[in-house]
Amino acid sequence: MKKFTAVTIASVAAIALFLTGCSQVGAAATIGSTKITQATVQTSIDTVMAERTGVDTTQMQLETGEELNRSQLRFHLFAGLLKAAATSTKITVTKAEIDTRREVIIQQVGGAANLPQALVGAGIASIDFDTYLEAVLNSEKIQKSFAAAGVPEADIPTKMQELIVATGKTQKVTVNPRYGVWKAETAEVTAAVSDVVSPAATPAK
Repeated sequence: MKKFTAVTIASVAAIALFLTGCSQVGAAATIGSTKITQATVQTSIDTVMAERTGVDTTQMQLETGEELNRSQLRFHLFAGLLKAAATSTKITVTKAEIDTRREVIIQQVGGAANLPQALVGAGIASIDFDTYLEAVLNSEKIQKSFAAAGVPEADIPTKMQELIVATGKTQKVTVNPRYGVWKAETAEVTAAVSDVVSPAATPAK
């Protein structure tokens, strides 16, 4: 399963980002006029954590803490960016297509009983599964449109990245600083400076 899957910024930029992030009360991020609420992201985080208790995670490398928070925000943000990019190119995904892809994935993981473990391993909350499927389908359709336009297969990933970056700039994406820093040039959410440079605890002597 796909997973939607260093930081150096000037203090002035950090302040600007802080003010921008606070401009939408209750928002974890915004994509144009669309608000991804903190409640939405927190529900995803809580669901992911709860669902881990029901499966064997001993062989999994799972995100925790700020990394998990940022990952779940990133998931919702990129799903929204893919949808906005698809809309701009007149691409749509139907409920029937989502339902069909859900059944395909259930078969791929060996049945519905195995789906919870697959979702936990991918870091996807069950409540977000349809959002994930829609994002995958949007991505696939956009890539097919590039191929149909004559873009070489090897260049399609670069074209996808360029489209997401351009969409983020057009939509004036903002990210609440509690989740990290939005890097418009790469369309990525990274850890805030304090998260990166905080000194490790000194071992007691």
